Amino acid sequence: MSPRHETVAIVGASLAGVSAAQTLRDEGFDGRLVLIGDEPRPPYERPELSKTYLRGERLVEELLARPPDWFEANDVDLRTGVRVTALDPAARRLELDDGGTIAFERALVTTGATNRHLEVPGADLPGVLGLRTIEDADLIRAAAQGGGPAVVVGMGFIGAEVAASLRQLGLDVTVVEIFETALRRVLGADAGRAMERVHRERGVRMRFQETVEAFEGDGRVERVRTSSGDVIDCAFAVVGIGVAPATGCWPLGLAPDGGIPVGPTLETEVTGVFAAGDVASHDHPYLGHVRVEHYDNAIQMGATAARNLLGADEVYDDPLWFWSDQYEVSVQMVGRVPEDPTIVVRGSYEEGSFCAFHLDGVGVLRAAIGIDRSRDVRRASKLVHGQVRPDPDALADPEVDLRSLL
Repeated sequence: MSPRHETVAIVGASLAGVSAAQTLRDEGFDGRLVLIGDEPRPPYERPELSKTYLRGERLVEELLARPPDWFEANDVDLRTGVRVTALDPAARRLELDDGGTIAFERALVTTGATNRHLEVPGADLPGVLGLRTIEDADLIRAAAQGGGPAVVVGMGFIGAEVAASLRQLGLDVTVVEIFETALRRVLGADAGRAMERVHRERGVRMRFQETVEAFEGDGRVERVRTSSGDVIDCAFAVVGIGVAPATGCWPLGLAPDGGIPVGPTLETEVTGVFAAGDVASHDHPYLGHVRVEHYDNAIQMGATAARNLLGADEVYDDPLWFWSDQYEVSVQMVGRVPEDPTIVVRGSYEEGSFCAFHLDGVGVLRAAIGIDRSRDVRRASKLVHGQVRPDPDALADPEVDLRSLL
């Protein structure tokens, strides 16, 4: 049967899922296309939830991944408020939590991720909040209107962005973070300390190498007790300690990072079934095994998976670019930091504007991390993609156009 006359089911009305649906129609697929999401609203973009939307600067309508009439106009059967409980590879069937089933010939899993939760006393108290959905952001924004103070648990990207937004709203903010500096796990210690300074200079209190032992309060969170024995008063707390791949419907084995294993073309071990976005644990052709939780990757992965559903057989080799805006500061990164890298810095960690280039053991550029150096990071993406061995002196010299190193 020609793919154009099959049913393609996309499990997860995420950004990757919408990107795939758009690409399938753009590439001429005229078969049945079903997009299933467990949230009760049409697909939307999440990055602004911790930034402009949280601060009240954008409306819900501005977050939508596609206009409301796009799905009908493109003959996409959008099912919202429905969760896929099981994917049966042999029967080529999806089982839904409303008791229904959907038969498919080909499928794409784009279920994204779910928040990790702290398993400590008081974690279920009202006022202990997380951020994943529009409804979560609404709760944080409503709590912030009370004036704080606030505790943010975790200083990864979500925690850092929430802390920045709450400070911009005028709240007192204290961060509790297990690592020794901000954004340590992704940016590394030196770049992380540069971002730590950004937050400290804007009034965020930092409690590093500490964890939360308990949330306490009479009917609502009123304070946070840390591993040092200290108590921090708060009107609410936001927990941002990372996410786990949403793999509840997947019947087969998972990768060590918890994602659905996919090969270079994003196909799973089941022929005709692919995975993309946050949930996909990808065998990347030059960056190794990766699972990426970022906006641009979801878009690019979804589009590549869609073309491969139609038989393109493309290797997904995107250099993995992402960004984060905190206050007026732009953080960008491309690639993946290798083990024991040689780091070459253009600019200055201390002055807060730099691009740090990470070279592997044989001198190949594998990653670039920049603060307020957007042009350098974007140009470095071509070097990462090309697996270039650049001259370290040229990398460090701000007068050298990185494009000349290709």
